Amino acid sequence: MLTGPGAGLLASLRHEAVTPDTALALGTRLRETYPAPLVAAALAQHQLRLAGRAKFSRAMDMFFTRAGLEQASAEVVARHRQARFGGAGVLADLCCGIGGDLAVLAGEHQVLAVDRDPLHLRMAALNAAAYGVAGCVRAVRADVREADLAGVDAVFIDPARRMERSTGQRRLGPGASEPPLDWCVGLAGRVPAVGIKAAPGIARDTVPRGWELEFVAIGRDLKEAAAWSPCLAGPATRATILPGGHTLTPEPGPPVPVAAPGPFLLDPNPAVTRAGLVEELARQLGAWKIDEQIAFLCADTAVRTPFARTLQVIDSGPWNQKRLPARLRALDVGALDIRRRGLAGDVDQLHRRLKLTGSRRATLVMTRVADRPWGLVCVDLTG
Repeated sequence: MLTGPGAGLLASLRHEAVTPDTALALGTRLRETYPAPLVAAALAQHQLRLAGRAKFSRAMDMFFTRAGLEQASAEVVARHRQARFGGAGVLADLCCGIGGDLAVLAGEHQVLAVDRDPLHLRMAALNAAAYGVAGCVRAVRADVREADLAGVDAVFIDPARRMERSTGQRRLGPGASEPPLDWCVGLAGRVPAVGIKAAPGIARDTVPRGWELEFVAIGRDLKEAAAWSPCLAGPATRATILPGGHTLTPEPGPPVPVAAPGPFLLDPNPAVTRAGLVEELARQLGAWKIDEQIAFLCADTAVRTPFARTLQVIDSGPWNQKRLPARLRALDVGALDIRRRGLAGDVDQLHRRLKLTGSRRATLVMTRVADRPWGLVCVDLTG
């Protein structure tokens, strides 16, 4: 794919919008000119590049494996994270994979890139070149446990959550990584400035006291977490919403009141709930909880915030599934999204049974109010 016919073939595909419906015909046409294995490899790489555009601005010049692309952070996340290392000179990117973070980090630092997978390490170097920063990267193939960190001012590590097998990839168990989190945390004993990428499901009590655990979402999609060593840390937890860079951190205050649902329902961003900052958000917005254990909030006014989705409540009452179709017909609801939190139920089966015919689109919230099963029908804010 780097030279000769392979490079030419890959370049010729650059503007091809390959879909499942067109891939077979395109492959057949290309095999009239190129060997079948080369066509298969080029098409696979091209399709990964097309998928990579959701994460990288220069994806069409990059190289990926499927697993490498899936684990790589999006460019917007890497740029946000890079700012935390602003004072560092030489930085080590351990378990660099295909170089998603590396391409951003090397724009501001000299970077030692370490990975034991030779294919991913080669792709990391090529991807750094795609961003014009190859001269700032020194790539070393090694187990990160054996990496020489002499002269390194800061470390970023993205431990693997998959392991290679001769038959492909397998996921490690929940919360597990290679190297383990404890080993990654221990890096701070060698290089004080350490950032660790973690799965968004990481428990808040997993990192030691003095570390910060940041939960990062792009829009309403919770993407990942990052643990920051004490010399890089701020508060114990943080919720960050990209691309705007909005952050919410712990702030002591009075208990948030619990009361009946009001005219507007706030559904906190998953980064806020994972960071345990729902009450901080409520105090900031003058909102209240509708249940001690449920992360929905209510407000008297149409609050707009990057930290929550605000819906207008048009119907609210104890949960009664038998009466639900009539309620929705009376509200002229014809399309329904269902949000379920704290209340059991088969959402797909409920969708099939409703058979809606109205003209409005709404959101049905299945939840609990004061520990009672409850249903709210809501619509998006307008204007």
